[in-house]
Amino acid sequence: MYAPERQQEILRLAREGGRVDVLSLAAAFQVTAETIRRDLKALDRAGLLRRVHGGAIPAGRLDFEPDLAERESTAADEKDRIARAALGELPPEGSVILDAGSTVARLAAALPLEAEITAVTHSLPTAARLADHPGIQLHLVGGRVRHRTRAAVDAWSLRAYAEIRADVVFLAANGFSAPHGLTTPDLAEAAVKRAAVAAARRVVLLADSGKYGQEHFARFGDLTDVDLLITDTGLAPDDAAAIERAGTEVVRA
Repeated sequence: MYAPERQQEILRLAREGGRVDVLSLAAAFQVTAETIRRDLKALDRAGLLRRVHGGAIPAGRLDFEPDLAERESTAADEKDRIARAALGELPPEGSVILDAGSTVARLAAALPLEAEITAVTHSLPTAARLADHPGIQLHLVGGRVRHRTRAAVDAWSLRAYAEIRADVVFLAANGFSAPHGLTTPDLAEAAVKRAAVAAARRVVLLADSGKYGQEHFARFGDLTDVDLLITDTGLAPDDAAAIERAGTEVVRA
């Protein structure tokens, strides 16, 4: 297959799936990862794709938002490792805010039975996982529920977070980087995330390395607002060191 043919097929896959990643494309086309990176660079220069960490998304798709099933299946092993590492950040008999996100939901599912904490969340999937936990005092934040993420948003949610002060917020993001900060596709969800950050003494971001360098439509904070980033070993050591120099601790699980 000639390069133009391969690039046309890469563009089709990106438009159908919302994004493509370098390693999967290299395996599918039986070429090196460097060849795929050159293809993505050419498509980026042509304005057809926008390169992100580990792959690319269709140009102009800053609002792309995968559904829950896709989020759960993407980087599943990495998310499990991140969730296990996050268990060490739980405040003993303290209070936590659990943001809406697949990695945070994995943390909720991994909470040991002996854990005794107060948990606040606006995520219906996370609340469902915690509803029968014997040691957790669960507070469900209400509001309009977005079908895409099953998360409560808008005025009720914002008022609820304005009335509490938690020890830790376990935060999710669709994209994070030093220049562009913390981003997500939806403005209403961004507002609730911003309120959750303001309601906590400590901010712990749980995000797999595939989200590094991604930029979405709605910005809800700076990376320097985060006290601790727990990610996976796919984040390059140089990138982790740059984040730490800016003041955010990094754990690569």
